[in-house]
Parts: sequence; structure tokens; C-alpha cells
Amino acid sequence: MTSASKNGWTGGQNAFGDFAPGLVHYTDRVLFDEVWERPELSKRDRSLATVAALTAMGNIDQLNFHLPFARDNGVTEEELIEAITHLAFYTGWPKAMSAMTVAKKVFGTDGPN
Repeated sequence: MTSASKNGWTGGQNAFGDFAPGLVHYTDRVLFDEVWERPELSKRDRSLATVAALTAMGNIDQLNFHLPFARDNGVTEEELIEAITHLAFYTGWPKAMSAMTVAKKVFGTDGPN
């Protein structure tokens, strides 16, 4: 699932190549190679915070990447579903429902694994 290589993160490069070199640089080198590697938070905690922020802002398109990435980083599907449910009370029902729709699609319709 991840876009990491021995040379660092390549997700931005894979998505935008030479089309948007500045965004590729900040995505791959700064965000994923530097910020996500800082030891002050685990990748698991960073993923949970990221999913919460994306849900709160209603940026559900990015959840298609970040929900599986969070799972890869050790957050269980049950924890992600519970976090989105909890966020409904703080971010609004429509945002949580939209996020849960993505989670259901990403995790499959048979329930959490």
C-alpha cells in the first residue's frame, strides 16, 4: 500500500511526475520523508490524527488513501470506525457519514477485519 522505496517516499512522484515538481517535493521529501518519520509521534498516532483531521474537514477523497495507510500503520479497522463514529458528535453527522461511506468501501461490506 505504501509508496516508500529505498530512496524515500514516491507517492507524489507517482501521482504527478514532472507535472507539479514543487508539490511532489513537499509531499515526498518534506511530508512523508521528514514529518511522518519524526519520532515524537508514532506512525499509528499520526495516522489516527490524520484520519480525524480529514474527517473533521470533510476531505473524504483523501481518506481513500489514509484509511488503508492507517491500517498499515497499526490502527485497526474497528478503531477507525469507532473514531469516525466518535467524530460525528464533534464534526457533524454529514462529515462522519461521508467518512464512514469511504471506510465501508475501503474495508469492504463484510465488516471490520
